[in-house]
Amino acid sequence: MRRFTALRGAALTVLALSTALTATPARAHTGRPLGIGHCTATACHFDVPPGTYDVTVRLGAATASATRITGETRRTLLPETAVPAGGHATRSFTVDVRTPEGEPTGPDGTPGLDLALGGSAPALDAIRVTPARHARRILLIGDSTVCDQPADPYSGWGQQLPQYLRAGLSVANHADSGESTVTYLQDPRLWAAVQQLIRPGDLVLVQLAHNDKTTDGATYRANLETLVAGIRERGGAPVLVTPVVRRWFNADGTLNNDTALLVNGLGVDHPAVIRSVAAAEDVPLIDLSARTRHLVESLGPEGSKALYLYNEKRDNTHTSVHGATVFAGLVRDELLARHLVPEGRVRVGQAPGAP
Repeated sequence: MRRFTALRGAALTVLALSTALTATPARAHTGRPLGIGHCTATACHFDVPPGTYDVTVRLGAATASATRITGETRRTLLPETAVPAGGHATRSFTVDVRTPEGEPTGPDGTPGLDLALGGSAPALDAIRVTPARHARRILLIGDSTVCDQPADPYSGWGQQLPQYLRAGLSVANHADSGESTVTYLQDPRLWAAVQQLIRPGDLVLVQLAHNDKTTDGATYRANLETLVAGIRERGGAPVLVTPVVRRWFNADGTLNNDTALLVNGLGVDHPAVIRSVAAAEDVPLIDLSARTRHLVESLGPEGSKALYLYNEKRDNTHTSVHGATVFAGLVRDELLARHLVPEGRVRVGQAPGAP
């Protein structure tokens, strides 16, 4: 993402910060405070090293506003938030800053923290960025259906998960396009690097299956067991996630076929193996295959198109921003239902499925 020189203009009036935003701000290595002076009307750039940062924003203006905040590689950090004319709303979230800033095998991206202000009528009144001292992390290991996709119209569900979380809980998305359990373990930029980042107490969600098209059952199971053991070795808490289904309908309107349900050419039923490993290893399971199958079938062949990139690319595997947001909402629900994250750290007002 682009660097820029901080500007001030009529579109972004700097007002006195509220008490919540006047605590000592984080400082870059240059010693400069990190606040509204680093923003334009549409974006902010903060020259900070890799790490985890708490961001508090005050939204609102003299006219009615609606602001959505994305960051780094197109991650949705705050859903569109409406504020009435003359009013203000304070929101906080925690963001992971890393290099590479998106997919682990992708380009480095822009150093520092970049935020983009969107929505139907964006209005940022104040902002404060500080190092996160006690944040808990959710690390993601997965493929293109999970990763921080670099360009429209693609989006992985991990890219949309941060918008459902409040300050104190961040998402570090280390999913990478095209990876299977075999390649993720083999590439030193992936598992070997990610394992070293795991800290005691981190949740590590693993969803790998879409690209294990030629992986035999014994190897697939052993690879999942290796990931679980490696996460626990570092003090992390593994969570196995069955893969999102493909939008591949039978004539009767069901998804009961190998293509949709991730059974590979060798007959390996990936979701079934994941469920078996989770039970045998006493690992929490998020059965995203079951949840997405139910949702896609309920929407039907026509209604489910918007979840995927069928209209744009005739793609029945990868999700749109809308679809990724809906699927991320399902993951949020499962994290709460299994008490894997504190309720106070999760936004529950958003309804998965809403466009």
